Amino acid sequence: MNKKLRALLQRKAQAVADARKLVDAASAEERDLNEEEAKQYDELRAQIDNLSAQIAREESLIEAERSVAVIPAADDTRVTVEENVAQDPRRGFKSFGEFATAVRSAASGGGIPDRRLLIGAAAPGSTYANESNAADGGYPVPPAFSTEVFTLSLEDDALLPMTDNVNVTGNSMAFPKDETTPWGTDGVRAYWQAEASVATATKPKFGVAQLRLHKLMALVPVTDELLADTGALQSYLPGLMARSIRWKTNESLLFGTGNGQPLGAFAGDAGIVVAKESGQAASTVALANVTKMISRLPPGSFPKSVWLITPDALPALFGLTLGNYPIYLPVSAGAQGSPYGTLMGRPIMVSQHAAAFSSQGDIALVDMSYYRSITKGGGVEMATSMHLYFDADATAFRATFRVDGQPKIAAAIAQAKSSNTLSPFIQLGAR
Repeated sequence: MNKKLRALLQRKAQAVADARKLVDAASAEERDLNEEEAKQYDELRAQIDNLSAQIAREESLIEAERSVAVIPAADDTRVTVEENVAQDPRRGFKSFGEFATAVRSAASGGGIPDRRLLIGAAAPGSTYANESNAADGGYPVPPAFSTEVFTLSLEDDALLPMTDNVNVTGNSMAFPKDETTPWGTDGVRAYWQAEASVATATKPKFGVAQLRLHKLMALVPVTDELLADTGALQSYLPGLMARSIRWKTNESLLFGTGNGQPLGAFAGDAGIVVAKESGQAASTVALANVTKMISRLPPGSFPKSVWLITPDALPALFGLTLGNYPIYLPVSAGAQGSPYGTLMGRPIMVSQHAAAFSSQGDIALVDMSYYRSITKGGGVEMATSMHLYFDADATAFRATFRVDGQPKIAAAIAQAKSSNTLSPFIQLGAR
């Protein structure tokens, strides 16, 4: 999205929000708009209509610019125009549904495939079948639609954007690692120095964290009947693939084994478990559970932390108080941006990755900035195959996402004057 279009959309959104405030304020007082408010509302409506017209014109120009490239010329020569479909990330297709419909038409045979499908395809004649070669049954998916799937995979409850993420062009990356603390017994340390005495020398203690990309794949067969419905396919397939990629990525970032997939935050020795209170009954959540989990966070982690909670545990949060004050705030003015409210001021993510209620891990508190991840530059790669499910009258769409990650710390952090360890990855124990 170019800067001009983004600015117009932002101005329109602000105008709509201002108009909504006027109407809601009058509605809350069970009255109509007064004269001054009606005048403001009419001005905002005129502004919204004007911005809508500007946005429509800008979008129309952007669409036209995608299909052609104007070649500047000198004063004594004429200006020529040539097609620029190859430079268009959509390859000339208006939507993913239109692209998939073109794939279906090509698969049915009996005619020349849409020439836009051939942009970026490998030349025929290779010694093995591959899905970037139209002759072998597939067509390359325009990069814009791959980006769309990747963007959808990072919405809602995605954990990857919360991590310390690096896009890499190769297959791996090494990161320096220093897990020493100022109060520890190794690494860089400071000493009180007596006059004329010899200084005590210390040196950094560095390790290396090696991350290597692992492949995550979503393979979706789509029937010819669905391929024929451009609108339905546009709303169905990208979201379906993104949902699968998001789920698997989240699960690996939390509980991955590290074997052919990322090492999860709770899979190694970095995570800790806060035990239940003495005599605490099953299917309950106590104030002490919550406060003790917070106390085990490293300094600076609380403002960046989020709660991961199984849906079945939500009813147990109602009624939790600190003195006369509730510590769980459902959706309200104080919990905007967090669909399930906040617990002790931190947002709640209701998650199917959390364990069953009363089991270890039904409630977790995490600061994912302590988790390092790498992803393949470009996000999701997509391809098609018309032969894989040929006998079922279906075309296969494949999305490949390459990712790796591991906690920045290999073990929980020992404190200077306490036996309790600290960690950015905390689970509540079974009850």
